[in-house]
Amino acid sequence: MTEKKPVPAPIDPHLVEKLGEIANRLDLSEIEVSQGELKIRVTRQGGAPAPVAAAPQPVSPPPVLPWPDAAAAHPGAVKSPMVGTVYLRPAPDTPPFVTIGSQVKPGDKILLIEAMKTFNEIVAPRAGTVTAILVEDAQPVEFDQPLVVIE
Repeated sequence: MTEKKPVPAPIDPHLVEKLGEIANRLDLSEIEVSQGELKIRVTRQGGAPAPVAAAPQPVSPPPVLPWPDAAAAHPGAVKSPMVGTVYLRPAPDTPPFVTIGSQVKPGDKILLIEAMKTFNEIVAPRAGTVTAILVEDAQPVEFDQPLVVIE
């Protein structure tokens, strides 16, 4: 009599699809999750393969940053510590954490960044007045992107 091997649980296609959506939204090249013996890795390629050319391709200019250079260089700029989605308010039906003209002190919550279904509090690094909010609610943000200016 032969011994039967346990049949692995079927992979949930919705989970794979959700992982692909997260990888696309966060611009990740791959994402992996595991639970017990089950491991799922979703790998994303950067689009269609580049066409083969006989001559070398010219170097393209660097991408235009989505935020103004002046804001990035401002000494009071609070920059994103991660890639994710920024939220200016704790819930859709509540007022924002800060508005232009708000007085903040070190440690005051100024916004949230969601990354991998985790909400990370971004706090004021110093006391001052919020003079600019450089992002919109539910906007994707990149690492080191200026979010607000506190003077």
